[in-house]
Amino acid sequence: MDWSIQEKARLTGTTSRTLRHYDAIGLLPATYIAANGYRCYDEAALMRLQRIMLFKELGLPLARIAEVLDRSEDPIAALEQHVLSLGRERERIDRQIAAVTATITRLKAGEPLMAGEMFDGFDHREHEQEVTERWGAEAYRRSDEWWSALSNEQKTGWKSRVEALSRDWIAAAEAGAGPESDRCQDLARRHIEWLSAVPGTPAHDPKGDLAGYVRGLGRMYVDDPRFGANYGGSAGAELVRDSLDHYLETHGL
Repeated sequence: MDWSIQEKARLTGTTSRTLRHYDAIGLLPATYIAANGYRCYDEAALMRLQRIMLFKELGLPLARIAEVLDRSEDPIAALEQHVLSLGRERERIDRQIAAVTATITRLKAGEPLMAGEMFDGFDHREHEQEVTERWGAEAYRRSDEWWSALSNEQKTGWKSRVEALSRDWIAAAEAGAGPESDRCQDLARRHIEWLSAVPGTPAHDPKGDLAGYVRGLGRMYVDDPRFGANYGGSAGAELVRDSLDHYLETHGL
């Protein structure tokens, strides 16, 4: 069965304008153009649009989505992976709802807050699809097992460590510190130590490409506003990238 552009827009909750844009940039070409000039789409195109919408929900830019889709050869396997991801995301959201509800209950009752309880569900799983696409399913599996095995106190401590590192990078950028300064080079050391502590990453693996991994992350901080926001925006992200690059060069990594 084939669908016209209007039918497809109605079925998927998107707009004809969006579909025409996807066609124009090569992300979702029409299967064929009907005699009346309407763009028409077959089932394969419908499945591709479903995956595009899923990736958009994860916050990936359209250019990145195109790269991921073009690398995928088995649509069934890809959709099965999506189902697993969505199931884990549903579980995470349920845990977040329970955590926030528990906080509300304790506040109403005048009871002390429990840090471990408050932050249950707020973890790294939101980036599962991206980690899998960038570094493979095994990398995600190992990091997920490591994280799940941590106690609530350990998770809270880890998040505090990450937040402190982000705050210090932002402060360095606001103070005008340069990538080669002692301040930024110490931050670069802490940053690499943090990355190296996560199992499943090339930074953790003694045989992994530490330098390539760190440099790739540095570029990602700059290219992707979602990650750059952790360092105060583009200027902070550029400082992190340049500081990491200088640290790797001066230490022969």
